[in-house]
Amino acid sequence: MAFQLGDDDMQAMNEINLIPLIDIMLVLMIIFLVTATVMNPSVPLDLPQTSAAVQPAEPKVIQISIDKDAGIYWDDEPITLQQLSSRLDEQSQQQTEPSIHLRTDKDARYETVAQVLALASKAELTKIAFISE
Repeated sequence: MAFQLGDDDMQAMNEINLIPLIDIMLVLMIIFLVTATVMNPSVPLDLPQTSAAVQPAEPKVIQISIDKDAGIYWDDEPITLQQLSSRLDEQSQQQTEPSIHLRTDKDARYETVAQVLALASKAELTKIAFISE
């Protein structure tokens, strides 16, 4: 009588189940992330006290408006494209770059908006915000 383990139909296991390994790696990753954010290495220092305060210079805001009849306004003053070009060139010479807030009517011509953007680009003014309601 011969001793036999298992059936003759039983095949050898040729795959490894990776799901428990993945579960363990995810738990270790979560533990690592939690401990890395909790542990904030810092050097205790006694910093000197000063009376100077930092005064951030607020950037100048230029309001340019374009109405539906292709009218261009600097703040509330109507101007032409040539005047706009010279004013933008003057503003680009300032020490701090101003921020341009561009307000356009929803029925304004794209051509006028493109001309204003081209003049700002030519003057090397890059801080442009489109204002909407």
